Amino acid sequence: MIAALHTACAAAVLLALATPAVHAAQNKPHQPAANATAQGKYVERGRYLVKVGGCNDCHTAGYGMSAGKVPEKDWLQGDQLGWHGPWGTTYPTNLRLSMNALSEDDWIRMAQTMQARPPMPWFTLHQMDKEDLRAIYRFVRHLGPAGKPAPAALAPGVAPKGPAILFPAPPAK
Repeated sequence: MIAALHTACAAAVLLALATPAVHAAQNKPHQPAANATAQGKYVERGRYLVKVGGCNDCHTAGYGMSAGKVPEKDWLQGDQLGWHGPWGTTYPTNLRLSMNALSEDDWIRMAQTMQARPPMPWFTLHQMDKEDLRAIYRFVRHLGPAGKPAPAALAPGVAPKGPAILFPAPPAK
């Protein structure tokens, strides 16, 4: 009997507390939260930057050969196609996995200071402002983790076992 009374009292208190909030919500038209709207703008900006920045050219398998006709759900999962040159062989990173393992601040710091082996144009990331880097990060996180990690880079002199694009050595100066 006492347990039932406690349950009834708890329910009455919850109902009393919730009633004003329910009435307030019914009297206001639904508006998306400002944070959701801002997040959507970052995602759209990031999508645009990934497209025009050429990220998909290497980090999305088949993107260039299909004239960009790869569904967005398959973007930025890295590639098994290697880039072979005097530096060894590099493989496009699965950004969907790597960015999901980083905080936004860690990504921005990394993008502003990284130095990578060719063909990654790391120096262009250094030129981007923080808001553009933030937008790319939020877009990639919006896509969610997918795919598998790219193969590990190979040292100079180690021949790749799979397909690779051969880069010549830069011209002598």
